[in-house]
Amino acid sequence: MDKVVATAGAAVADVPDGASLAVGGFGLSGVPNVLIQALYERGTGGLSVVSNNCGAMDSGLAVLLAAGRIARVTGSYIGANKEFARQYLGGELEVEMIPQGTLAERLRAGGAGIPAFYTPAGVGTQVADGGLPWRYDGSGGVALASPPKEVREFDGTQYVLERGIRTDFALVRAAKGDRHGNLVFAKSSRNFNPLAAMAGRVTIAEVEELVEPGGIDPDAVHLPGIFVQRVVALTPEQAADKKIEKRTVTS
Repeated sequence: MDKVVATAGAAVADVPDGASLAVGGFGLSGVPNVLIQALYERGTGGLSVVSNNCGAMDSGLAVLLAAGRIARVTGSYIGANKEFARQYLGGELEVEMIPQGTLAERLRAGGAGIPAFYTPAGVGTQVADGGLPWRYDGSGGVALASPPKEVREFDGTQYVLERGIRTDFALVRAAKGDRHGNLVFAKSSRNFNPLAAMAGRVTIAEVEELVEPGGIDPDAVHLPGIFVQRVVALTPEQAADKKIEKRTVTS
Protein backbone atom coordinates (compact mmCIF):
# COMPACT_ATOMS: atom_id res chain seq x y z
CA MET A 1 0.00 0.00 0.00
CA ASP A 2 1.38 3.38 -1.02
CA LYS A 3 0.98 5.62 2.04
CA VAL A 4 2.62 8.74 0.59
CA VAL A 5 0.60 11.96 0.89
CA ALA A 6 1.51 14.85 -1.39
CA THR A 7 1.79 17.60 1.21
CA ALA A 8 2.00 18.04 4.97
CA GLY A 9 -1.16 20.12 4.83
CA ALA A 10 -3.07 17.28 3.21
CA ALA A 11 -1.64 14.80 5.73
CA VAL A 12 -3.03 16.71 8.73
CA ALA A 13 -6.21 18.00 7.08
CA ASP A 14 -8.48 15.74 9.14
CA VAL A 15 -6.90 16.48 12.53
CA PRO A 16 -9.80 18.17 14.36
CA ASP A 17 -9.83 20.72 17.14
CA GLY A 18 -9.48 18.95 20.48
CA ALA A 19 -7.59 15.97 19.06
CA SER A 20 -4.95 14.13 21.07
CA LEU A 21 -1.47 13.91 19.54
CA ALA A 22 1.62 11.87 20.36
CA VAL A 23 4.60 13.82 19.03
CA GLY A 24 8.13 12.49 18.63
CA GLY A 25 11.41 14.20 19.32
CA PHE A 26 13.46 15.46 22.24
CA GLY A 27 14.40 19.12 22.41
CA LEU A 28 15.10 19.96 18.75
CA SER A 29 16.17 16.45 17.74
CA GLY A 30 13.82 14.37 15.64
CA VAL A 31 10.92 16.83 15.87
CA PRO A 32 8.29 16.73 13.07
CA ASN A 33 8.50 20.47 12.47
CA VAL A 34 6.90 20.44 9.03
CA LEU A 35 3.79 18.61 10.22
CA ILE A 36 3.55 20.85 13.27
CA GLN A 37 3.78 23.94 11.04
CA ALA A 38 1.04 22.52 8.83
CA LEU A 39 -1.22 22.14 11.86
CA TYR A 40 -0.42 25.70 12.86
CA GLU A 41 -1.28 27.04 9.41
CA ARG A 42 -4.52 25.07 9.42
CA GLY A 43 -5.55 26.75 12.68
CA THR A 44 -6.13 23.55 14.64
CA GLY A 45 -6.50 24.19 18.38
CA GLY A 46 -7.56 22.78 21.73
CA LEU A 47 -5.01 20.00 21.31
CA SER A 48 -3.98 17.47 23.95
CA VAL A 49 -0.31 16.72 23.31
CA VAL A 50 1.74 13.78 24.57
CA SER A 51 5.44 14.46 24.08
CA ASN A 52 8.64 14.38 26.07
CA ASN A 53 8.74 18.18 26.00
CA CYS A 54 6.81 21.02 24.39
CA GLY A 55 9.36 22.47 22.02
CA ALA A 56 12.21 24.89 22.49
CA MET A 57 12.85 28.45 21.36
CA ASP A 58 10.51 29.00 18.39
CA SER A 59 10.66 25.46 17.11
CA GLY A 60 8.60 22.29 17.36
CA LEU A 61 5.53 22.29 19.58
CA ALA A 62 6.52 25.74 20.85
CA VAL A 63 4.92 27.08 17.65
CA LEU A 64 1.51 25.70 18.65
CA LEU A 65 2.03 26.51 22.32
CA ALA A 66 2.80 30.18 21.70
CA ALA A 67 -0.32 30.46 19.54
CA GLY A 68 -2.52 29.11 22.34
CA ARG A 69 -3.43 25.99 20.37
CA ILE A 70 -2.51 23.46 23.09
CA ALA A 71 -4.90 22.80 25.97
CA ARG A 72 -3.11 19.93 27.71
CA VAL A 73 0.41 18.50 27.78
CA THR A 74 1.45 15.08 29.01
CA GLY A 75 5.23 15.08 29.21
CA SER A 76 8.33 14.71 31.33
CA TYR A 77 10.40 17.83 30.70
CA ILE A 78 9.75 21.58 30.66
CA GLY A 79 13.38 22.67 30.35
CA ALA A 80 14.04 26.25 29.33
CA ASN A 81 10.66 26.79 27.68
CA LYS A 82 9.58 29.95 29.50
CA GLU A 83 6.26 30.20 27.66
CA PHE A 84 5.40 26.66 28.74
CA ALA A 85 6.13 27.56 32.37
CA ARG A 86 4.19 30.83 32.10
CA GLN A 87 1.06 29.20 30.70
CA TYR A 88 1.23 26.35 33.21
CA LEU A 89 1.69 28.56 36.29
CA GLY A 90 -0.86 31.03 34.94
CA GLY A 91 -3.59 28.42 34.73
CA GLU A 92 -3.81 28.53 30.94
CA LEU A 93 -2.43 25.05 30.37
CA GLU A 94 -3.10 21.66 31.95
CA VAL A 95 0.09 19.67 32.45
CA GLU A 96 0.60 16.07 33.53
CA MET A 97 4.26 15.53 34.38
CA ILE A 98 5.46 11.91 34.23
CA PRO A 99 8.83 10.27 34.94
CA GLN A 100 10.57 10.02 31.57
CA GLY A 101 10.95 6.25 31.53
CA THR A 102 7.34 5.83 32.56
CA LEU A 103 6.21 8.12 29.74
CA ALA A 104 8.21 6.10 27.23
CA GLU A 105 6.72 2.83 28.46
CA ARG A 106 3.18 4.22 28.58
CA LEU A 107 3.47 5.12 24.89
CA ARG A 108 5.00 1.77 23.99
CA ALA A 109 2.44 -0.14 26.02
CA GLY A 110 -0.45 1.70 24.41
CA GLY A 111 0.90 0.91 20.97
CA ALA A 112 1.40 -2.74 21.89
CA GLY A 113 -2.16 -3.11 23.13
CA ILE A 114 -1.19 -3.28 26.82
CA PRO A 115 -3.75 -1.30 28.85
CA ALA A 116 -1.63 -0.85 31.99
CA PHE A 117 1.53 -2.00 33.76
CA TYR A 118 3.25 -1.77 37.13
CA THR A 119 6.49 0.14 37.70
CA PRO A 120 8.47 1.10 40.82
CA ALA A 121 9.11 4.60 39.45
CA GLY A 122 7.19 7.15 41.52
CA VAL A 123 6.26 4.95 44.46
CA GLY A 124 6.24 6.99 47.67
CA THR A 125 5.86 10.29 45.80
CA GLN A 126 2.98 12.36 44.48
CA VAL A 127 3.27 10.42 41.22
CA ALA A 128 1.63 7.52 43.04
CA ASP A 129 -0.05 9.28 45.98
CA GLY A 130 -1.67 12.02 43.92
CA GLY A 131 -1.62 15.75 44.45
CA LEU A 132 0.62 16.84 41.56
CA PRO A 133 -0.71 20.14 40.17
CA TRP A 134 -2.25 19.49 36.78
CA ARG A 135 -3.72 22.97 36.51
CA TYR A 136 -3.18 26.14 38.53
CA ASP A 137 -5.87 28.73 39.12
CA GLY A 138 -3.72 31.68 38.03
CA SER A 139 -3.36 32.96 41.59
CA GLY A 140 -0.90 30.41 42.91
CA GLY A 141 -3.50 27.87 43.97
CA VAL A 142 -4.08 24.43 42.50
CA ALA A 143 -7.30 24.13 40.50
CA LEU A 144 -6.84 20.47 39.50
CA ALA A 145 -4.51 17.87 41.02
CA SER A 146 -3.57 14.37 39.95
CA PRO A 147 -5.55 11.52 41.52
CA PRO A 148 -3.91 8.72 43.53
CA LYS A 149 -2.92 5.58 41.63
CA GLU A 150 -3.13 1.94 42.59
CA VAL A 151 -0.01 0.64 44.37
CA ARG A 152 0.61 -3.09 44.74
CA GLU A 153 3.35 -5.22 46.21
CA PHE A 154 5.18 -7.86 44.19
CA ASP A 155 7.87 -9.95 45.87
CA GLY A 156 8.30 -7.43 48.65
CA THR A 157 8.55 -4.37 46.38
CA GLN A 158 5.90 -1.69 45.87
CA TYR A 159 4.82 -0.84 42.32
CA VAL A 160 2.45 1.79 40.95
CA LEU A 161 -0.07 1.08 38.20
CA GLU A 162 0.38 3.21 35.08
CA ARG A 163 -1.99 3.31 32.10
CA GLY A 164 -0.88 2.80 28.51
CA ILE A 165 -1.34 5.84 26.25
CA ARG A 166 -3.26 5.90 22.97
CA THR A 167 -3.82 9.08 20.99
CA ASP A 168 -5.97 10.04 18.03
CA PHE A 169 -2.95 10.94 15.90
CA ALA A 170 0.85 10.75 16.08
CA LEU A 171 3.37 13.02 14.35
CA VAL A 172 6.92 11.75 13.89
CA ARG A 173 10.05 12.47 11.89
CA ALA A 174 12.34 9.87 10.31
CA ALA A 175 15.60 10.04 8.41
CA LYS A 176 14.39 7.53 5.83
CA GLY A 177 11.09 5.92 4.95
CA ASP A 178 9.55 3.93 2.15
CA ARG A 179 6.12 4.10 0.57
CA HIS A 180 4.87 1.33 2.86
CA GLY A 181 5.68 3.38 5.96
CA ASN A 182 8.75 1.48 7.15
CA LEU A 183 10.96 3.99 8.96
CA VAL A 184 14.60 4.49 9.96
CA PHE A 185 15.58 7.10 12.55
CA ALA A 186 18.97 8.80 12.79
CA LYS A 187 20.92 8.67 16.04
CA SER A 188 19.20 10.52 18.92
CA SER A 189 16.04 11.08 16.90
CA ARG A 190 15.40 7.42 17.64
CA ASN A 191 14.24 8.40 21.10
CA PHE A 192 10.51 9.07 21.43
CA ASN A 193 9.68 8.85 17.72
CA PRO A 194 9.09 5.07 17.49
CA LEU A 195 7.11 5.12 20.74
CA ALA A 196 4.95 8.06 19.68
CA ALA A 197 4.31 6.37 16.34
CA MET A 198 3.15 3.20 18.07
CA ALA A 199 0.73 5.11 20.30
CA GLY A 200 -1.13 6.94 17.53
CA ARG A 201 -4.26 5.48 15.98
CA VAL A 202 -3.34 7.42 12.84
CA THR A 203 0.40 8.00 12.55
CA ILE A 204 1.83 10.55 10.13
CA ALA A 205 5.56 10.48 9.40
CA GLU A 206 7.61 13.17 7.69
CA VAL A 207 10.71 11.61 6.15
CA GLU A 208 13.92 13.28 5.05
CA GLU A 209 14.52 10.66 2.37
CA LEU A 210 11.78 8.70 0.63
CA VAL A 211 12.77 5.40 -0.99
CA GLU A 212 10.89 2.75 -2.88
CA PRO A 213 9.77 -0.47 -1.17
CA GLY A 214 12.82 -2.68 -0.82
CA GLY A 215 15.10 0.33 -0.54
CA ILE A 216 15.54 -0.28 3.19
CA ASP A 217 17.25 -3.44 4.40
CA PRO A 218 14.61 -5.26 6.49
CA ASP A 219 17.18 -5.65 9.27
CA ALA A 220 17.66 -1.86 9.32
CA VAL A 221 13.99 -0.98 9.86
CA HIS A 222 13.46 0.72 13.23
CA LEU A 223 9.68 0.94 12.97
CA PRO A 224 7.60 -1.29 10.69
CA GLY A 225 5.02 0.26 8.42
CA ILE A 226 2.13 -1.42 10.27
CA PHE A 227 2.33 1.49 12.72
CA VAL A 228 2.32 4.22 10.03
CA GLN A 229 -0.69 5.34 8.01
CA ARG A 230 0.69 8.39 6.12
CA VAL A 231 4.11 9.42 4.84
CA VAL A 232 5.16 12.92 3.76
CA ALA A 233 8.41 13.33 1.82
CA LEU A 234 10.31 16.46 2.82
CA THR A 235 12.04 18.70 0.32
CA PRO A 236 15.85 18.90 0.57
CA GLU A 237 15.48 22.34 2.15
CA GLN A 238 13.01 21.07 4.76
CA ALA A 239 15.19 18.06 5.52
CA ALA A 240 18.26 20.25 6.03
CA ASP A 241 16.50 22.80 8.26
CA LYS A 242 17.73 21.62 11.66
CA LYS A 243 18.21 24.12 14.45
CA ILE A 244 20.76 23.81 17.23
CA GLU A 245 19.42 24.39 20.74
CA LYS A 246 22.76 24.85 22.51
CA ARG A 247 25.80 25.38 20.31
CA THR A 248 29.09 24.24 21.83
CA VAL A 249 32.55 24.61 20.34
CA THR A 250 36.05 23.44 21.23
CA SER A 251 39.15 25.55 21.01
